[in-house]
Amino acid sequence: MQANITTLDNGLRIATSNRSGTQTVSLGIWVKTGSAYEVEEENGISHFLEHMVFKGTPKRTSFQIDAEIEDAGGQTNAYTSREFTAFYAKMLKDDAELALDVLSDIVLNANFPEAELQKERDVVVQEIKQTIDTPDDIIFDYFQAKAFENQAIGRNILGPAEKVLNYEATELKNYRQSHYGTNNMIVCAVGNINHQKFVDMVNARFNDFKNKTNFKIEEQNYTGGFYAENRDIEQAHILLGFKGFDYNSDNYYPATIFSTILGGGSTSRLFQEIREKRGLAYTTYSFNNAHTRSGLFGIYAGTTNNELKELMPVITDEIKKICNEKVSEKELSRAKVQLKASMLMGLESSSSSAEIMARQLLIFDRVIPVKEMVSRIENVTLEDIQNTARNIFASTPTYALVGDIKAHPTYDQICNMLGR
Repeated sequence: MQANITTLDNGLRIATSNRSGTQTVSLGIWVKTGSAYEVEEENGISHFLEHMVFKGTPKRTSFQIDAEIEDAGGQTNAYTSREFTAFYAKMLKDDAELALDVLSDIVLNANFPEAELQKERDVVVQEIKQTIDTPDDIIFDYFQAKAFENQAIGRNILGPAEKVLNYEATELKNYRQSHYGTNNMIVCAVGNINHQKFVDMVNARFNDFKNKTNFKIEEQNYTGGFYAENRDIEQAHILLGFKGFDYNSDNYYPATIFSTILGGGSTSRLFQEIREKRGLAYTTYSFNNAHTRSGLFGIYAGTTNNELKELMPVITDEIKKICNEKVSEKELSRAKVQLKASMLMGLESSSSSAEIMARQLLIFDRVIPVKEMVSRIENVTLEDIQNTARNIFASTPTYALVGDIKAHPTYDQICNMLGR
């Protein structure tokens, strides 16, 4: 993935990677802001703003924004996470400028018409309700909230309905003014694109954009905690988590490989022990979520109330085993191959490559060469894995359950199972 990077006079960075043999271009605007950068009073505004920019500009109506992309056979979308907001499209190569014109227009010039505000408030509230009604989705919000209690990084991305219903155009404009600036935005394109031509396209649309961000980023301090919600449904959804590592940590790659060994696939320890040997759950896996200033390591399982009492001791036993017994060379080698293959396969997609390039520039101020990423994976040792495991599981647990959980082990019992 060869990256070409240009910085405009106003500080905006532009990145491209040319793939001349293809017929398409994936491009977008990535902004380093999200729910983790909101004060409590504006929780959910990043996500609501992401919705509202598609609802009209002085040049285009909501329908025209969608129609211009779709009439050219393209696709466009957006997302908001805790630390990033993105607006992106995939087009035929000759329509890249059209997509850039639409995306830049909505990001810079969206005017938030009152009639659209009223409708979209209701749409987002429906999205909030849908998430709440989906237990294997909402549990991750409850889990994050307990892991980082009373902090921006722990708050729900969608925000509470009562706040969303009251956001006005002035608040959206003020948030855009303070959180969208040339110092925290990347315009990126991957595909059949000429770098200098793309730079000229971007410069023509962003040259007058001189805005710099003006907001404070909270610290991200892991706390741990407990949440349980009984629901009249068939399954019990469980998350057990611990303090993880930020993107810049030396433990980032060891933690990612460790997660693969513990619960990253059908050959992982958790899958083999929980599903294959004991039949206690259909779905179980572990994950390593990095943030810019913190991280969260977690284990998920979905089971029934009858199996819950047996499942949790199995999970905690696997945790103790992997801390006290060395991982085998075969396990480590398999995990490295899986991680490298996943990364390299992902980079074959122009959309994924654009996403990776933009995020790396926003996090590390550079695009990390593929050879370097592969080398970091290869250099992880058995000792690194064991030290990482012990480091993770020494932290205070976060334990969250939603569903048919009448027989669930208590938080204190989980701590005892872990030897705390």
